[in-house]
Amino acid sequence: RKATTKNLHCGRILWLILATQCTGTEIVPMRRQMIRLVGITFLVRNVEGFVSKSVCLRAGMRSRSSSNLCSTLDEELSQWATDSDFGTVVSSKPMGSSGWASFRRVEVSDPNAPDFFVKSSSRSSAEMFEGEALGLQAMFECSKGEDGLRIPQVFKYGDLTNGGGSFLVMEYLSLAGRSDDGALGRAVARMHLAEPTEAAGNPRGVFGFPVDNTIGGTPQPNDWTTGGGTEDWVAFFRDKRIGHQLKLAGDSYCSKLWDDKIAPRLGALFEGIDVQPSLLHGDLWSGNIGSADGKPTIYDPATYWGHHEAEWGMSWCASFGRGFWDGYRSMIPEDEGFQDRKPLYDAYHQLNHYNLFGGGYIGSARGDLETLRRSLDAIGA
Repeated sequence: RKATTKNLHCGRILWLILATQCTGTEIVPMRRQMIRLVGITFLVRNVEGFVSKSVCLRAGMRSRSSSNLCSTLDEELSQWATDSDFGTVVSSKPMGSSGWASFRRVEVSDPNAPDFFVKSSSRSSAEMFEGEALGLQAMFECSKGEDGLRIPQVFKYGDLTNGGGSFLVMEYLSLAGRSDDGALGRAVARMHLAEPTEAAGNPRGVFGFPVDNTIGGTPQPNDWTTGGGTEDWVAFFRDKRIGHQLKLAGDSYCSKLWDDKIAPRLGALFEGIDVQPSLLHGDLWSGNIGSADGKPTIYDPATYWGHHEAEWGMSWCASFGRGFWDGYRSMIPEDEGFQDRKPLYDAYHQLNHYNLFGGGYIGSARGDLETLRRSLDAIGA
């Protein structure tokens, strides 16, 4: 069943690279879709019936409100560059758009400054960019060092001065494909081992995140726990992850199985291990992994502080081979009982995929929950 679901998920995606100067390509869905930004890379789900249409980003073919946003954004970026001692904006090139945001590459006159990647939207920063910005900042802080992940630095995010939208300014990365899986495994482990600190957004060392964010297009609640131990983690994942997704799914079989047979005994799966908060990417699969400047990089996060094992809930579609696991396990050995707990973390993402796309994902979620019930029965919980 899991293999079938993986084929459904991974076999029906299309990678489109949209690189534009004055015009871009807007993908208009005729059926259910998911588009994810990775620089100028988009993941498009269920491509049947999609049509493409050209849109002008700067030459008058967009709506008046979009043109006004573009003009205001240019002014905002110019003022930001000056205030940040980056000089003046010398180039601002559109790089496509999605249904909810536009993207551009900005160069400034300071020869020592990087190029910048800018996202903008007519919606508020709280809706669009705050969660992503804070997630990238935490990942950047927890990945410092020669062997860490290459995470783009966030320079600014917020609402436009006139209240007409919002924007996010980060370091521009020239992305390439996956390279050294062993280096990727070690770099992810370093991020997981990073101490929770105020600079990383977690001064109390607990589970959660400063703001709610999204996993794909699904809201992801991240209320902080009161403590940072195993019992706190069990309650967090029970209520804020599986419980939350089950409410959205509305599947009576899964909900009853969870409420009656699994949730009351969930702590038994964690006996004998000490769960401490690790910074998680939160949605780590093949489409969110690459390289930049010769180092591994991961992007498009659904970041929060949690059990490091929860990172592998999407490994069924991440193509992690022996090199990756050798690198990761050289720093974080596998804890006893991991194979019994993994269906718990898989179930979160299977339920989320059902809530996003429907279809056979609910069958895979049921299978994971049934496996959990059998494991709990076997240990006499």
